[in-house]
Amino acid sequence: MTGTAFPDGFLWGVAFAANQAEGSYDADGKGLSQADVVPFAKASDYVDLHELMSPTPERIARAAATPGTAGYPKRRGSLFYERWEEDVESFARLGIRALRLSIAWSRIFPDGDDDEPNEAGLAFYERLFARLGEHGIEPVVTLSHYEMPLHLVTEYGGWANRRVIALFERYADVVLRRYKGLVRNWLTFNEINTTVIEPYTGGGVIDDGSGDRAQRAYQALHHQFVASALVTRRAREIDPEARIGCMLARMLHYPATSDPADVQQAQHDNDMNLAHSDVQVRGAYPGIIRRHWREHGIEVRMEPEDERILAENTVDFLSFSYYMTLVSAVDPSKYGATGGNLFSTIKNEHLETSEWGWHLDPIGLRIALTDLWTRYQVPLFIVENGLGASDRVEPDGSVRDDYRIDYLRRHLQQAAEAVADGVDLMGYTVWGGIDIVSASTSQMTKRYGLVHVDLDDEGRGTGDRTPKASFDWYREVIATDGASLSS
Repeated sequence: MTGTAFPDGFLWGVAFAANQAEGSYDADGKGLSQADVVPFAKASDYVDLHELMSPTPERIARAAATPGTAGYPKRRGSLFYERWEEDVESFARLGIRALRLSIAWSRIFPDGDDDEPNEAGLAFYERLFARLGEHGIEPVVTLSHYEMPLHLVTEYGGWANRRVIALFERYADVVLRRYKGLVRNWLTFNEINTTVIEPYTGGGVIDDGSGDRAQRAYQALHHQFVASALVTRRAREIDPEARIGCMLARMLHYPATSDPADVQQAQHDNDMNLAHSDVQVRGAYPGIIRRHWREHGIEVRMEPEDERILAENTVDFLSFSYYMTLVSAVDPSKYGATGGNLFSTIKNEHLETSEWGWHLDPIGLRIALTDLWTRYQVPLFIVENGLGASDRVEPDGSVRDDYRIDYLRRHLQQAAEAVADGVDLMGYTVWGGIDIVSASTSQMTKRYGLVHVDLDDEGRGTGDRTPKASFDWYREVIATDGASLSS
C-alpha cells in the first residue's frame, strides 16, 4: 500500500437500518411495515431467498394478523428503540463522525396515507438526532430503507402505484422540515436497484401470481426515481445546506474468461447495475435500459413531465454498498455457483468466500470506486461494507473477531489507494455498528456488528451490548484518520 491519507472531514462511521435495529414494532403509534411480515428462516434453510422475500397476499395477511414478535424478528430488532441512548454513548466512545441510519416511514405515518403525522415518532428521531449532534456525530439519514408502511403495500400495490409518490413526498417534506439543522446528509432510497432484483423488498410489490412481476417492478422503480428527484428538489428548497445522495447496491461483475463474449456479458451486467445511478446522477435513463424494456415487452408508463423532473434534480453524491463481486458468462451453466444474498454467482477461484458464500474481494472495492469516479465525477460515499459471521462469545464474554478486523482492514486499505488515485471519497460507514437482524432471513446468527448484542435467533437474551475486538481496532483507525491501517 502506498498511502493511507483520507481527506479532511472524512466521515468515519457505522450504519444500520431502522427495520433491522429498532424493534418496538407497535410502540408509540408505529404501524406495521413491509419488513415486519418477513418471517425468520433458519440458517440451514438459507436456500430460496427469492421465495422467502416474495410473500403472497395470503402470507402477508396471516403475518399481519399474528401479534407479537415470535417468528418475525424484525419486530424485535436489536432493541435500539429502547436502548438508543446507550448505543449513542457507545458510538461516541468509538469516535465515529457519522451514523448512517434510516427513518421508519411507518413510525411517522403509520399507514402511509394518514391525515396527520405521528408526533411520538417525530419526537423520537428528533431526540436521537439532537443527541448525535451533541457528540459531534453527523446523521446520514435514509428516507426509505425497505420499510414502507404495510398498508401501502396491501392497499395500494406498493410503488407500482403512482399515488405513492405524493405520499412519499409528504412524508419527506415533514421530516425534512422537522430535522432541518439536525440532519444535513440525506439518502432517498436504499439500494434502489433492489426493486428489480426483489420487488417486494425494494418496492413493496407483492407476488400475486399474475406473471407480470418484471413489468410492475420497473414501473415501481420509475415511480421511485421520480419520487427521489422530487424530494431532492424539495430538500434543497427547505435547506440549501443539505446534501442529497442516491444509494446503489454495487454489484461489480468480472468476466468468467477472456472470451470477448464473456467480457461483453460482464460489461452488460455492470451497465445494468449502473443504469440506476445513471438516472439519479446523470438525470436520464441510459439506452441499455430502454433496450431491455423493448426486448422483454416491458412498457413503463411515464407522465410528460417525468423526464424533465429526472434531468433537473440530480443528486449531490453517490453512496453505495459493497460486500462482494460477481462473475458473468454468456453460458453460466458451464460453471458451479455459490450462494449469495438474493442472487447466485459463478465461483471465482481467485477469491475466498465467507461462510455465507460471499466472495471476499477487497481489491474489487478499489475497482468499484475507480469506475464510479471515472463515470460520474461526483463525491462517493461507502455507506455499507462489513462481514457477516457467526461470532463466538468467549467464556469471559469477549468476542475476538480478528476475521472481521482483517476484512475491514483490507477493504479500507484499498479505499485509501483509491483516494490516492484521486477518487473523491467523502466517508465510510461499517455495516452494521451493532449486531442487527439479517435483512433476508431475519437471523441474529449472521452478525455484522462491532458491538455484540446478547440476543439469539428466537429473541432470547438480555440485549446487553459488549464491544468486540473490532470495536477497539476501528476506534484506532478513526483516531488516526486511517494511518494505523499501515501498521
